[in-house]
Amino acid sequence: MAIDRLSIAEALAVMQDEDRRCIEAVEACREQIALVVESVSKAFRNGGRLIYVGAGTSGRLGVLDASEQPPTFGVPVGMVRGIIAGGAAALTQSIEGAEDQPEEGALAVVNTEAGGHDVVFGVTTGGRAPFVIGALTEARKRNACTVLLTCTPPLQNEENLADIQIHALPGPEVITGSTRLKAGTVTKLILNQITTLSMIQLGKVYENLMVDLRPVNRKLVDRAHRILTELTDLDGAGAERMLEESGMDLKVALVMAITGFSADDARDLLDASGGHVATAIQRASRES
Repeated sequence: MAIDRLSIAEALAVMQDEDRRCIEAVEACREQIALVVESVSKAFRNGGRLIYVGAGTSGRLGVLDASEQPPTFGVPVGMVRGIIAGGAAALTQSIEGAEDQPEEGALAVVNTEAGGHDVVFGVTTGGRAPFVIGALTEARKRNACTVLLTCTPPLQNEENLADIQIHALPGPEVITGSTRLKAGTVTKLILNQITTLSMIQLGKVYENLMVDLRPVNRKLVDRAHRILTELTDLDGAGAERMLEESGMDLKVALVMAITGFSADDARDLLDASGGHVATAIQRASRES
């Protein structure tokens, strides 16, 4: 209550003490988050999508998480999609009232052609954004798997809003009602966990390294070279040559370097292994 009269150091201490509650709030939801990872992984394996729907900070975080998946994990644009109330303009400025229109949320889901292979993930930290509720209602009509993430306790008579509900409770904000603070942090943590673990299930990670990245710029080409040298006996020149022979496919290059197989055979091994490098290497050892 007195944060406006504290010194900067004192105010920082208050905020940091409160921010520690975010980890505890997320940990308390581990079971529900795991269920979402299972559902999202299943959707991806069946050619489906993860579609975030939110307003304000919640919507921006969904769009951010969606936009980071293609360059990080080499997945197609649109496999993870973010919808924000008010459209693209709402990413950089507040559009008051956009979140109050459930019919617009429903229309957004219709426009994505969401269906039974998809997961529609509503994010509304206060638990009440009509845009999100409208989107989830429409998604359920279309037989999509639905998820609701809030930072409030479950609301009465709304148990059927989504197939899976996550209610992360970090407590009141330091500045009352400013959900870009702890609620935003909790949301970012949970979305990170869901997409990262889902991508691991798809074989996008080998050991703890991102091996399905797209080397589309100098930074990512350099990262691909460093991953190859770290995981194999290749030197820099060898890593560059192997990556070129693989068609700039890091996973294929890894399997080639570790097994001695050709690019085509390495690609076949990966296809037979569901894209998992470790499984492909094990198959290669059995075939040798």
